[in-house]
Amino acid sequence: MTRPPMARLFPTATGADLVHTRTFRAPIEDVWASVTESDRTARWFGPWEGDAGPGRTVKVQMAFEEQQPWMDLHIDACEAPRRLAVSAVDDAGKWRLELLLSEADGRTELRLVHHLDTTDGIGEIGPGWEYYLDMLVAARDGASLPEFGDYYPAMQPYFTELAID
Repeated sequence: MTRPPMARLFPTATGADLVHTRTFRAPIEDVWASVTESDRTARWFGPWEGDAGPGRTVKVQMAFEEQQPWMDLHIDACEAPRRLAVSAVDDAGKWRLELLLSEADGRTELRLVHHLDTTDGIGEIGPGWEYYLDMLVAARDGASLPEFGDYYPAMQPYFTELAID
């Protein structure tokens, strides 16, 4: 593992929010483009295709997963360049995610909020988001992409402990 995990878990009325944060020395519009433009998401998560917009569904390829599967991703809200809320359903269950961006003093903070109904599986989910966000950082910096094996299972105890506290 190259660094300790950075996520935090916040209880909510309906479950918990797993929040991961990264800060970039870049304008908010540039970071927004990194998380919304298909050619840029392809560098760290996977490309997407379709007619994007609130209430619509696009297809996203999980390019760094085994067999590089495609999945439907529903766009619940899009308030460029500050908020993108999406949801998906797959074999693991329902995924409800928000990307929240804010800018101050030439830096943009990105918060990935995973709205969880339960903390079951957080030991696998948390390291996955740490990995993908570090993939985003590396892609933006032109650095070598990280290896998933550096995140899981090494970070699993941290996230399991978050769910217990």
